[in-house]
Amino acid sequence: MKDLVGKTAFVTGAASGIGLGIAGALAQAGAKVMLCDIDAEALARAVEGLKQTNADVDGVQADVSLKAELQAAADATIARFGKAHILVNNAGVGGGGPYGTWSDPAWAWTLGVNLMSVVWGVEIFGPLIESHGEGGQIVSTASIAGHLPLGSTAYTATKFGVVGLSEALRAELATRGVGVSVLCPGFVRTHIGESARHLPARFDRGFVDMLEAAEPSERVKAILERIAHGIDPAYVGELVREGIEKDWAYIFTDNEFEPAIAARFAAIQQGFDQVRGRTPRK
Repeated sequence: MKDLVGKTAFVTGAASGIGLGIAGALAQAGAKVMLCDIDAEALARAVEGLKQTNADVDGVQADVSLKAELQAAADATIARFGKAHILVNNAGVGGGGPYGTWSDPAWAWTLGVNLMSVVWGVEIFGPLIESHGEGGQIVSTASIAGHLPLGSTAYTATKFGVVGLSEALRAELATRGVGVSVLCPGFVRTHIGESARHLPARFDRGFVDMLEAAEPSERVKAILERIAHGIDPAYVGELVREGIEKDWAYIFTDNEFEPAIAARFAAIQQGFDQVRGRTPRK
């Protein structure tokens, strides 16, 4: 999508951080943007802030881990703007906890926001993007943790899932005029470390209380410190805007983890080398 002027974008997790950075960059490029977030107050502030720049934006509150609420947000987008061209599945939480602290609610919350909302976003918005024949783009936020095990086990599993889903979708939707990109940010200045503040009431807070009561590991402390002094979300938004315009398959924010990903590929290659020349039993 080389020209974003007049196109409509729907962005989840848009009240702050990367989502707001993306919404701002798309609005500056002339797109109409529907911001979606679970935090009504932050959402209202974000929408009002963008309106001050004369951007054509609006907001809709939704818990994207509930398919019905995501559908309602899509309906509101079409009612407000008429069409949808760009879907940005950006909402995410850092929950899950380390091995030994797992619980069904923790997994359900993390999977619901980080992975299932992406699946549902594609199910709901894909046909809307295809319907007008003007082309479009789907961008889903994974993480460097979608290539390397950097976060909690649950977080890493969901982000690997988003990468795989995006890679498969890119091939499927290429013939339908819809591009697919996966955003894999490194350390960006966001509030992901405070995800539990918006834990939906339907979940028992027991697992969150347990994690918050525990002393963070040195690894977790280091990650939170890097996030606090991370890359500007507005810069990430500019990269995503360029990625949409040029149909990038992968959108990275920096090269910090390139050597580690190369080492992972080398380890995979070693796995193949270990069976090279052997004849599998039939």
